[in-house]
Amino acid sequence: MKNQSRRSFLKRSLGGAFGLILLPSIIPARLLGADAPGKKINVAQIGCGRMGRADMGSVLQEPLARVVAVCDLDSRRLAEGKKMAEQYYTRRGETDVNVRTYDDFRAVLAAPDIDAVVVTVPDHSHAYIAVAAALAGKHIYVQKPVTYGVAEAISLRRAVEAKKVILQTGSQQRSSRPWGSFRAASEAVRNGRVGNLQSIHIGVGIDQPSGRKPAPMPVPDNLNYDRWLGPAPEQPYMEGHVHPQRSLDGRPGWITTEDFGLGMITNWGAHHIDIAQWAMGLELGGPLVVESHAQFTPDDLRTVHSSYHVEMQYPKNVNVILDDKFENGLRFEGDEGWVFCARSEETVTASDPLAPGGRQVLKPLRASDPKILSALPETAVRWVPSRSHYGNWLESIAANTQPIAPIQQSARSLEACAIAWISMKLQRKLTWDAAKEMFVNDDAANALLARPARKPEYDCEVALKNAGIS
Repeated sequence: MKNQSRRSFLKRSLGGAFGLILLPSIIPARLLGADAPGKKINVAQIGCGRMGRADMGSVLQEPLARVVAVCDLDSRRLAEGKKMAEQYYTRRGETDVNVRTYDDFRAVLAAPDIDAVVVTVPDHSHAYIAVAAALAGKHIYVQKPVTYGVAEAISLRRAVEAKKVILQTGSQQRSSRPWGSFRAASEAVRNGRVGNLQSIHIGVGIDQPSGRKPAPMPVPDNLNYDRWLGPAPEQPYMEGHVHPQRSLDGRPGWITTEDFGLGMITNWGAHHIDIAQWAMGLELGGPLVVESHAQFTPDDLRTVHSSYHVEMQYPKNVNVILDDKFENGLRFEGDEGWVFCARSEETVTASDPLAPGGRQVLKPLRASDPKILSALPETAVRWVPSRSHYGNWLESIAANTQPIAPIQQSARSLEACAIAWISMKLQRKLTWDAAKEMFVNDDAANALLARPARKPEYDCEVALKNAGIS
């Protein structure tokens, strides 16, 4: 890199994979010029809960970023987010640090000095906040699943492409650290190391039933519950369906409430299906047929699916099977061998199957033959270099290139998971047209691709129409 600028290097390295195009210049003028790499990208964190603070903690460490604001509908979480960011900069020797606070994301988007936002809110609110951010010209990091449902993913893609902003999805398994096993396994599969791919077995955990649904209760003074509900159906406040008030780090109940998230099929499924489609070279495609079976306990505290089995037929006769009884991770099976990848040697969820002796001790990257994982030749298909998922996003903003997990691909990962959920709900086989992004001759299934927003202000299509995007 001695004889080339950092920016030109990034344009070549980040723009080369999968034919991703370079975008016209849309980043603030202050980030351009000869000294661009030394400039900071001003970032606001939207959502300061458990995952929000984790995302912000990673962004704080990136040399290209400056966290200048935090936003949350819960004043306790908002205060904690501000404290975390300010303490980080103070420990680095800064004085008079002031991270601004907002209780309404719209005020964040109206701030002209904010270049980018990290959207770490419940799944049901991803889309309308991210769409609004794109329409405001802000670059976006949004947690996976990128949206709640299929129609929202399409709307978000349209907004991002129309405004030419950079969106990175929180599919961090695509990045080198700390889960390089996914990159190694999927590169091996993409380059034919297992021969002709025949099947992919995907294991994700489940949310176990945990007790009867709680009764409605008063809304805490520190929470704007109406705005928290966002586009979701009107319903009384129940702490067990939102997030814990006594703990800032407890697992939130919205994850297991179907009005706010579709369960493990999109929660963890979005991670693993993303890797599966990446390995198959179908990151812009999807399955042909899906058939799912699942158990639901609507009167339980947790209303998402529990035990499940999903089979999806992909092009070239590849059968993708998801089951809660499989080891958490992906096993790619071909006619010349297999390769398995996972996050770590530890269990990921409480429901993960365990190895003999009660512990999961299997290696996160293994194959039927060591040659499958040997070094690839220079001519092989290789993934974009990515030291850090957050760093890749920020570098993509600075270089004006697509990031490693763009909306065009994360929308497709979400679609595969969401149509599996629709098959669960309808309890039958469905035929999917990935090109048209809809089911074939099935009005009942297509009706579940979108749900009406509770109020027009939360409707992504209304926002696009108001912005003149058809």
